[in-house]
Amino acid sequence: MLSFFKDYKKFAIGFAILSAIIISIFYSILKVEKPLPIYQPAFVNEELVDTTIQHVKKYHTIANFELTNQNGKTITQNDYKDKIYIADFFFTTCQTICPIMTDHMYDIQKEIMNDTEVMLLSHSVTPKMDSVPQLKKYAKQKGVVDIKWNLVTGDKKQIYNLARKSYLAVKTNGNGDEYDMIHTENFMLIDKKRQIRGFYDGTEPEAIEQLLKDLKKLKKETKS
Repeated sequence: MLSFFKDYKKFAIGFAILSAIIISIFYSILKVEKPLPIYQPAFVNEELVDTTIQHVKKYHTIANFELTNQNGKTITQNDYKDKIYIADFFFTTCQTICPIMTDHMYDIQKEIMNDTEVMLLSHSVTPKMDSVPQLKKYAKQKGVVDIKWNLVTGDKKQIYNLARKSYLAVKTNGNGDEYDMIHTENFMLIDKKRQIRGFYDGTEPEAIEQLLKDLKKLKKETKS
């Protein structure tokens, strides 16, 4: 009888260890992180989406562009080829949300300074006013590092179309100029396939923290 209990004890210990291993394996499988969503126009606030693409439910990407940065250099989608980047819309004379957004973009710049995979892109919604010299002055004031962060100006229609048909990031106020824009506080996380992977409130520190977490997740996804 004593021998039976000894054998049973050994079996019970072995079974418990095996069960723990199996449970840990299942837990690891179930714990696999879900990828970030890919945002489509049909599922974004329609105020931010041009009516011509509000029906689009798949395959949405950022359109080709040709704009001018703070150094007078032409910037196109090729400058962001094979890069993850964070985009926003602003104007240099804005006294409300823009200074906060720019400060937060500067914080992100510090975090990605040595990361060759990640860049920043800020579009002016008042391109006539935000000339190259004005953008250069603003860039110096805000600590913009040229190799990481482009502030861009250019044709207003193109910027409007990018904002409404690509980044899904601005509202139209319908007054006077057909390309008038009311930019939002949104930062957009764009992957290497030029897809939108996240929207974040650029005025909220908590949202910036989440953006940086999602950026790390996206980098892992890209490598896998």
